[in-house]
Amino acid sequence: MSIGAVLAQLRGDFPDVTISKIRFLEAEGLVQPGRTPSGYRQFAAADVERLRFVLAAQRDHYLPLKVIKEQLDAADSGNGSAAPLPRPPRRLVPIDVTAENVGLPVADDFAAGKELRLTQEELLEQAGIDAAALAELQQYGLVRSGPAGFFDPDAVLVARTVKAMTEFGIEPRHLRAFRAAADREVGLLEQIVTPVYRHRDPEAKARADEVVRELAALSVTLHTLLVKAGIRGVSGC
Repeated sequence: MSIGAVLAQLRGDFPDVTISKIRFLEAEGLVQPGRTPSGYRQFAAADVERLRFVLAAQRDHYLPLKVIKEQLDAADSGNGSAAPLPRPPRRLVPIDVTAENVGLPVADDFAAGKELRLTQEELLEQAGIDAAALAELQQYGLVRSGPAGFFDPDAVLVARTVKAMTEFGIEPRHLRAFRAAADREVGLLEQIVTPVYRHRDPEAKARADEVVRELAALSVTLHTLLVKAGIRGVSGC
């Protein structure tokens, strides 16, 4: 298959995958397609399944590419299993807000500037909150609208997550530290990738995008582990 045919097969399960992403994964040694005499990539069915494994491991398990590559290398050498990882729930609360079920088109390529946008009314409906609750979330920086006043679908997830936490007596004002910590992480990531984004080479931009995803996944893992360790300390475990 050509790289375009591979992209068409993957888009159903991974709407944000791009040709640049596939090329990046090839450059990182996660997939090694053949080449025609004229130099065009030629993917086999096994290459597509390998890409599915990589993309699912990133999306569902937040695994860094280094760890995924180690697993694939172990499977290639006969020291591990190439079976896909089980897919756990992807949300912290029992909801599934996607572009499809909120009535929005799926963006084919976020890197090209296509974004999913929600009006305030759509956000309130999907999150199951009222305007007063949204105002409180905005007051403490937990939900932010864009310059035109629209919200992205992640704002729905944030609102629903905070709503679930309020059932345990946690109020939005108690969560300002989460917003501050996230902003500090964003600032740190910006310092690392901004020099790369300044290059005009499209491949350099794709690499910078992937670095951001990798660092974000690592920061999520670190945050989870630190919170888990702290809770164990409180409970005496």
